[in-house]
Amino acid sequence: MTKSVVGAILAVAFRLAAASYMTVLPPGAVYIDPLLYNVVGANYTKWRNSSAVGFNPTNTAPPFIQVFDPSFLDVTGPSATIRKIASNPGFAFAHEAPIYVPDLNLVFFASNGGGALGYSGWYNNSVVGMINMTEVDMALASTTGNVNIQVQTLNLSDNVEMVNGGTGPFKGDLLFVTSGRALLPPSIVRVNPSPPYNTTVILDNFLGRQFNSLNDIKILPGTDIMFFTDPAYGWLNGFRPEPMLPSQVYRFDPSTGQVRVVADQFVHPNGIAFAPDGKTAFITDTGIFGGFLGTNQTLPATIYQFDVDPTTESFTNRRVFAYIDSGAPDGIQLDTKGNVYSGCGDGINVWNGKGTLIGKFYINSTSAQLIFTKSGLVILEETAMYVTNIQAHGMTLATW
Repeated sequence: MTKSVVGAILAVAFRLAAASYMTVLPPGAVYIDPLLYNVVGANYTKWRNSSAVGFNPTNTAPPFIQVFDPSFLDVTGPSATIRKIASNPGFAFAHEAPIYVPDLNLVFFASNGGGALGYSGWYNNSVVGMINMTEVDMALASTTGNVNIQVQTLNLSDNVEMVNGGTGPFKGDLLFVTSGRALLPPSIVRVNPSPPYNTTVILDNFLGRQFNSLNDIKILPGTDIMFFTDPAYGWLNGFRPEPMLPSQVYRFDPSTGQVRVVADQFVHPNGIAFAPDGKTAFITDTGIFGGFLGTNQTLPATIYQFDVDPTTESFTNRRVFAYIDSGAPDGIQLDTKGNVYSGCGDGINVWNGKGTLIGKFYINSTSAQLIFTKSGLVILEETAMYVTNIQAHGMTLATW
């Protein structure tokens, strides 16, 4: 039997297995068979010449779930839906820095700093908000449609300027990174999640030099060590001076005060995450987006994967994990099975541990960030928030 015949038999067998698997698709979900789109021909009418346009060959009305591989159904479960839980069409209130506090069942997040509908810039700070997931659950239980839960605004200290990334809880506190504003320095800040939301700045310089505009932060699992990214988006979005440092990834030990670079050679390092065992790191590079310099589709829209050196905790063995087809990968999280989730130009994209795209929570607009909660996966989509009641669970981000 020739290899081509064997290959054809295996392909048919896989498709039959996939077809059987698809009988448990969640309501409204769509299976996108990659084999149907490997060759589309010169007369194809839906060519995508811009990454700003999402891949939706079935023309399904968003939001919905796209399944590219049957294994994605182990993430979604059979009954997952995507429902809107908060909305404000005139304000990008839900952009970055989601932190879930399980004991309070609250999600904290920040508005867009310097971006469209963010109403922040050189002279105006961004806004940190909070949504009560208990209220969300009660409202969703009373209807089959969307809900609009009131978002509470936190009145934080003036030393918290342009929050853009967050994780935790860290020893009971919210852990934010700020991009800084005007001549006010970027920083790492601890915030009490309960009123009056006291704040403590724990880092605001690299040996006397201001950072550019800190973007995202994570704790290395099993430690108290903080890792954070520092692109130039404060300058590119008009609320910080011209950068004076390369765009790099840093390591900070709060017990000793030591801060050092662990990875460089990025255009705009953005989101950061670790595998549950702490041996692998992921960094998103949103080089495609240049602020006032415009969009350059030949620059990275890429997730890079690294080994974490067991002795130095530097990032080594850099390789491409995934390239994004729509927009660029911003925030990044992992579930307990090692699947990788990132906020992209069309919603939340999900890859398995090998870097294969297995599915999307398709919103049809930029969804920069996401966070796992008891209610499911919460998605930040600038002027709206969504929740999808998937069966996958996020890895633990709390540090005690």
